[in-house]
This record gives sequence, C-alpha cells and structure tokens, in this order.
Amino acid sequence: MSKKFSIFLTVLFCAFIGCMSVVSLLLPDREFSPLENRNLQKPPKLSVENLGSGKFMEDAEDYVSDHIVGRDFWVAAKAWSERLSGKKENNGVYFAAQDTLINRIDTPDPAKLNRDMGYVDALVGNVDVPVYFGLIPSAAEIWQDRLPAGAPKADEEGIIEQLYFSTGASTIDLYGTLEAHSGEDIYYRTDHHWTSLGAFYGANAIFEALGLEPIRVEDYQKTTVTEAFNGTLFSSSGVRWLPPDAIDAYVPDEGIKVTSYFKGTPEQGSLYVDSYLEVKDKYSYFLGGRQPLCVVEKEGSVGPKVLLIRDSYSDSLTPFLTERFSEIHLFDPRDNLTSVKNYVEENNIDAVIVLYSFANFVTDTNLFILGR
Repeated sequence: MSKKFSIFLTVLFCAFIGCMSVVSLLLPDREFSPLENRNLQKPPKLSVENLGSGKFMEDAEDYVSDHIVGRDFWVAAKAWSERLSGKKENNGVYFAAQDTLINRIDTPDPAKLNRDMGYVDALVGNVDVPVYFGLIPSAAEIWQDRLPAGAPKADEEGIIEQLYFSTGASTIDLYGTLEAHSGEDIYYRTDHHWTSLGAFYGANAIFEALGLEPIRVEDYQKTTVTEAFNGTLFSSSGVRWLPPDAIDAYVPDEGIKVTSYFKGTPEQGSLYVDSYLEVKDKYSYFLGGRQPLCVVEKEGSVGPKVLLIRDSYSDSLTPFLTERFSEIHLFDPRDNLTSVKNYVEENNIDAVIVLYSFANFVTDTNLFILGR
C-alpha cells in the first residue's frame, strides 16, 4: 500500500467519523428505542463525584453509543458480523436452529437459591392456606436440541428437581408437562416467554397440582391476533433476519372483570388490550403489561380464589386460569412490596401459587417479600 493511499484512507476515515459525530450531535435525542425495546442513555451529569468515580466517562460512552446516527443499522450489522464470523451467540442470545433465538441461561448462585427457597418456606409457615411452588423451564432447556453444539447452559432440570425436593411447599410439575410437548410451538422464537399454547399446558399443570379438572385445547377457537411480533430476543440480539412470531388467543373475555393497579389505584382493565398489537411491545396485549397488582374475577364461578406471586409469564397464562378459579390476584414483587401474609388474610385467599420462570427466579432480588 502506497503512502498516498494510506493518507487517503486515513483522511476518509476521519471525515467519516467527523460527519457521524456532527450529525449525531445535531439530531434530537431519542428517549426510547422501539427496536431494542429499552430506554436510551440520558446525557451524563457532570460533577466532582462522577468524575472521580469514573461514572461520568462511563455514562458519556453509553450516551454516545446510544445516540449515534443510524444506531439501529449498526446494531443489526454487528449481529450479522457475529454470525458471518461463525459465532453462535450475540449479547447472550444464541442463534439457534429452526429460526429460533434462545436466551443463554447460566448456572445460578447456589447461595442465592438457598436463601430464596428459605423465603418460599417462610411463606408456607406464615399463611394458613396451601402454598404451591412452580418453576417454568426456559426454551434453552426444553428446546436444547435447537441450541448450537456445545453451547453452555444451566442444568435447569437438575436444579428444579433439587429445589422441589428441598421445599415444604407443594410443587407443580411444569418441567415434565412442557417437556412432553417440546415438539410443539410452546415458546416464541424471538421472545423469552412461552406462547399461549405453552401457557395452556402450564395451566393444566397447575390444575393437576391443585386437584382440579384439566381443560381441553379442542374446546377453544384459536384466534391469531398478530403475525408481526418481534420479541425481547429480537431486540437484545440485534438479529433482524428472522420471520416474526404470531400471537394467539384462545379464551374469550366474556364474563371476566379485570381490575388493574398500574399506579397503586384501581382502574378497569382487560384480559386483552388490543392497542398493544400496534406497538413493539405486543406481549403486553395480555392484561396490558407489567403492573404491581391485577385482580381477575370470573362471573358466576365457584372455583377457589388464588394469589399468584408471579412474573410476566402469568400474563398469557391468566386467561386459562379463569376457567377454574373464581378470582386470580396477580402479585408482582418487582413493583409490589406489601405483606403477602396480610394480603392473603384480607382477601380471603384459598391458595397461594409462587410461579416464576426459571431465569427470573434465579435473578429476582425481591423474593424476600414472601416471608413478610
């Protein structure tokens, strides 16, 4: 390479970086990235403390990265380059077989698991109603045949078995139920949640644990409400070349009363919120998304009242639960730190179900509320 050509490339590269920087500075900041489904970094705050700790430079780097012109293109380009280089993972998401994206689930901290199971058992001792405990295995476990060869993953089956053996709560066999249907579309390909079909099987596992009659999928008319769902793994992986998922609904919402507590005060809700089908976060079609508390009542039902201490997997599960429970009180510890014991007593709850996806259970930091 000649010296002149080297100088030319250097000048061209500097001009490119300069233009990108100028345009990025001139464009208005975005607060949220729909494609990545997350809030973008705000301008760094200059202070002596932030400068001394290095936080100012960290925030500045994140801010520049988040607001560079054409960011969505560069995120996708990175994922493409990772794939073309032979890598099977990007940002903790595996490029799996059958056009599937699967979250990497690492082996959890045993000390944290022991501590959290202590909270579950404390709940068993604190309330005078039956307590049931269920962990929903991830797609990395049930669809492990789709993972790249040699991809590391947690031994979810073994860990769940060990936790079930150690607890004083009654357990729900979600692992065996979902494994029996591993050849079906029980998880989304671009999202970490189970599909409505997976939730159907999960509901029957709960009914079986509580001694209730199962429901039959043949008794429902499946309705596909969208075929353009690009979920959380689409967002975090940068992968833009896979076909989107479909979202299905089975249970009609007639005779169902939903009370949502998005901001701590009751407001009328719904099993299904159609407006979310027009935005990126289409999974929030179920119940309207994350909320501290949601109470779902089935008109004329004589079934038990249950308190479901849960994560977002229960959003798509709840429609099926209305078939056997008269009231479902959905309690999300991420935003609701009130006493579980008091709630059970004040609302005449018949049974408590602690139901989490495996990935959320091993990382949740609010399980201490179970012992309150």
